[in-house]
Amino acid sequence: MEDDDLMRRSFTTALERYGYRMTAEADGLAGLECFQHDRFELLILDVMLPGLDGIGLCRRVRETSLVPILMMSARGDGLDVVAGLEAGADDYVVKPVDTYVLVARIRSLLRRATYAPASGIGHVVGAELPSGAEALVFGDLTIDTTGMEVFISGTRVSLTPTELKLLLKFAAHPGVVLERHTLLRDVWDYGWDGDSRVVDLCVQRLRRKVGQERIETVRGFGYKFRR
Repeated sequence: MEDDDLMRRSFTTALERYGYRMTAEADGLAGLECFQHDRFELLILDVMLPGLDGIGLCRRVRETSLVPILMMSARGDGLDVVAGLEAGADDYVVKPVDTYVLVARIRSLLRRATYAPASGIGHVVGAELPSGAEALVFGDLTIDTTGMEVFISGTRVSLTPTELKLLLKFAAHPGVVLERHTLLRDVWDYGWDGDSRVVDLCVQRLRRKVGQERIETVRGFGYKFRR
């Protein structure tokens, strides 16, 4: 979703050459309507859109869907970045962006999406793990590593693919301090130095869902998942 005609056509053509099937809209409201009437594996949202801006659109999508969202911004300052990530975006790029960088981010998001459960947003009270499922248990927090679902006191918690992969990374190393660049490499698949704000904002969102006390900030180093 991009309101600049030239850039929208350029991105669409370039990504179609990589084998992606694209639907492009120039208006946020039109994009939301399109999203509500079709099925998409990933959304690319420009921040500055007429009708409904990318931040508002991201929030509306997150009300009903865990689809991976990549935000695009013409500004590299913190305002757009923080607002987009807080609204529920999984990652962001700053325009102008090279096609190979955009494709790398898309591929990374789609790989993370394989961690997401098939079910959408919602809560299943009193849910039990199916027979044969493998689980990681931390107090009232249960992670079904077979069905890739998370429960707190039997209630399913809806996580985006990025949040789920981040939680799995923490749960695999309880009590171990994980540095931000390690999380960028292992969760976001960054083969280069990325913006640590992506990690910080995703950790904040994850804390709100699984409990503030579970993930400890170790100043000057990173984060630690409490045993």
